[in-house]
Amino acid sequence: MIYNSAKDWREAPHKRVLFYGMSGLGKTHLSNMLRDQGDWFHYSIDYRIGTRYMGELIADNAKAHAMQVPFLRDLLLTDSIYIGSNITFNNLAPVSSYLGKPGDPSKGGLPIEEYRHRQEQFRQAEIAALSDTAHFIDRSERLYGYPNFVCDTGGSICEWVDGNDPDDMLLTELSRHCLLIYLQGSDAHTQELIRRFDRAPKPMAYQPEFLNSCWEKYLLKNNCKEGDVDPDDFIRWTYASALAHRQPRYEAMAKWGVTVTASQVAAVRSADDFITLVASALEQGN
Repeated sequence: MIYNSAKDWREAPHKRVLFYGMSGLGKTHLSNMLRDQGDWFHYSIDYRIGTRYMGELIADNAKAHAMQVPFLRDLLLTDSIYIGSNITFNNLAPVSSYLGKPGDPSKGGLPIEEYRHRQEQFRQAEIAALSDTAHFIDRSERLYGYPNFVCDTGGSICEWVDGNDPDDMLLTELSRHCLLIYLQGSDAHTQELIRRFDRAPKPMAYQPEFLNSCWEKYLLKNNCKEGDVDPDDFIRWTYASALAHRQPRYEAMAKWGVTVTASQVAAVRSADDFITLVASALEQGN
C-alpha cells in the first residue's frame, strides 16, 4: 500500500484513493462530497467509459434507432440534427442503455449474441479506463493543481481482476498509485439493493462465464427459447446471484488495501471526516 500507517496517510501532501464495492453503497456520493470540498479531483470510471471508450458506440446506437423513424432519418441524412449522449457523473444512463438487456425484441431485448458483444465492449472499456488512472492522477495535479485524487469505480471492477493473485496486473498497477478502499455492505444493504433493483432493473456488466451460466439456467428453468425471454425478468432473476458471485471477489480484493463499511461512509460529512475514517482503517490493519 502507498500509505503504510495512519501517520503516513495524515501527513501525505497528496492523498490518492480508489473506491470499489457494490453499486449503491456510496462510492459516487463520497466522491462527489470530496470533490465539492475543492481540493479533490474526481475521476469517474463510468464517465470515462461513456465519453472516451464507448461514446461513439452509444451515439451510433441512438442514431440507428433514429434512422428507423422517417422524419428523423431525413434530418440525420441532411445533417440537420445532431444526436449525442448527455452523460454526466450523476447520469450514466447512456452507458446502461447501450448495454441493454437480452431477450424478446418486442420487449426491448437484444439477441444474446449482440448482448454478449456489448458486454465484451464494456469489459475492454472498463479495463482501459481503470488503466488510465495514473494518467489522470498526473493530469489532475499538473494541469489543474489538485493535490488529492479519488478514483470512483463501477461495481463490476471485481469481474476483471483476481484479488487472490499477488501478480494481478491491474490491481498491481492501481495499488501503485492509489490506496484501494473497499466499501463493504451488510446483509441488510444487500437486501435493500435487491429490493431497489427489483423496482427498477438496470443493465449490468457480467463476467462472461457467469453470464453464460445464468443464461442457460434461466432458459432451462423457464423452458423457453432465447427470443421468448422477458428482459427485465431475466436481469431481476440474475441480480441476486450476481451479488453473491461478486461478494467473494470483493473480499479477495480487500487484502490490497483497507476496508470501511457502508454505514461508516454514510456518517462522513466532510473531507476531514473521511481522512479520519481512513486513518482508523489503517490503524486497525483492515
